Amino acid sequence: MSTADQIKKIRIDKVKELKKQGKDVYPSHCFRNRLVRDVLVHFSSWSETKKKIWIGGRIMSIRFHGGIAFADLRDTSGHLQIVFKKGDTKDFELVNQYLDTSDFVEVKGFPFKTERGAKSLLVEEWRILAKSLRPIPSEWYGLKDAEERFRRRYLDLILNEEVKKRFETRSKIIKAMREFFDKEGFVEVETPILQTLAGGATARPFKTKLNILNIPLYLRIAPELYLKRLIVGGFEKIFEIGKNFRNEGIDKTHNPEFTMMELYWAYADYEDMMDFIEKLFVYILKHALPQTEDPLLINFNGQLINFTPPWPRKKFLDLIEEATNLKPLATDVRTWRAFLQAQGVTITEEIKKMDEWGLMDEVYKKVCLEKLIQPTFITHHPSALSPLAKLSKNDPNETERFQVVVGGIELVNGYSELNDPLEQAERFKRQEQRRRAGNEEASRYDKDFIEALEYGMPPTAGVGIGIDRLVMLLTNAPSIKEVIFFPFMKNK
Repeated sequence: MSTADQIKKIRIDKVKELKKQGKDVYPSHCFRNRLVRDVLVHFSSWSETKKKIWIGGRIMSIRFHGGIAFADLRDTSGHLQIVFKKGDTKDFELVNQYLDTSDFVEVKGFPFKTERGAKSLLVEEWRILAKSLRPIPSEWYGLKDAEERFRRRYLDLILNEEVKKRFETRSKIIKAMREFFDKEGFVEVETPILQTLAGGATARPFKTKLNILNIPLYLRIAPELYLKRLIVGGFEKIFEIGKNFRNEGIDKTHNPEFTMMELYWAYADYEDMMDFIEKLFVYILKHALPQTEDPLLINFNGQLINFTPPWPRKKFLDLIEEATNLKPLATDVRTWRAFLQAQGVTITEEIKKMDEWGLMDEVYKKVCLEKLIQPTFITHHPSALSPLAKLSKNDPNETERFQVVVGGIELVNGYSELNDPLEQAERFKRQEQRRRAGNEEASRYDKDFIEALEYGMPPTAGVGIGIDRLVMLLTNAPSIKEVIFFPFMKNK
């Protein structure tokens, strides 16, 4: 029997013994009426008056010295030493017999300082709220094996306060985003996650089946086409924050399940949206992150990033040409593949199936992105890579589309939405041709969406922001797994 199993057996025996004594070691009602933070804030006055309070939390450590036991109790607000003392603490003899690290307890007592001046709470009454069967690891093995931190996130949160703070910041970022949208008059909505067609993005979907109707369904890769239906229906400013699913690779910026914010703004175009995005980022930085002398400066991956508007704007095709010394619109498939191979990119079966547009996008992702550190708008993507965006007024090979890249990471994708039903139908047909040629990520022909457009959709700008990547950037996390509570992990 392993040491862990031995400890578990001993603790199970303690649970049985306590139950025989009539003790409820998993009660539902609690007497806790204060947090640790309250004790520390009011320590001076409460210790002077010996104010009696109940606090509760997890026992992080415990040590015994004769007739005294010192324990470190932690709740969501902080740590406090609690002191059990023979003669002052009811059922003191049970502390040594039955109390262990990782147990949840609540204690009644008053604040005082020990002889060494440590702020503490002298326990008069106590009881177990939840008896733990496993001890907290004394040396967190996750530091040796990062994957174990993600597999057992609960232990990671218990033992690494910085991890918890990062997730609290994530919550503040999303809250600030909602606050900003509310101030700008946007309405939050919800659209289906299970869809009959996976549309709104170029990605490989997860497939499932609705048994009762015997029809195939897909987990959404994007909410876009449903949100646009709401614009057709009369909403003018809407957004949705929710999960998307893409059956693709896993790396430091990709997880099969991820959180996306998508927003649509009627009577606006992509240039309005770029100005809007700059304002949004300024608001988030000033309201969600710890304030510094210059809140628009952050550190990411050892580099100082400045979000002060305006951000530079660079055309997609110009960026490709600068990086490759090739003319994008005059380069064939074999040349693109050769260039990628020369850059050390493995030519997979998937890459072999790509047409010149897909390969151009691969060059952008594999060669150009990592060099874009400061916030930059990449604009005017080719129409073949942007089936839902309006064509540029000045060049039919380009669209009114933009992406925001920061720290080598794509954070934002937006455009003037294509609202011409005839052109949208033709774009869908071309995407279907790309799909039949082997591109599994090409968009499908959505007949119902075309019908919705035929009733008329006003000029509209739309944008999507990857929440996980945004949090990763703003909290200086090395991987997207650090900002998702339970990232996808391969089987052991």
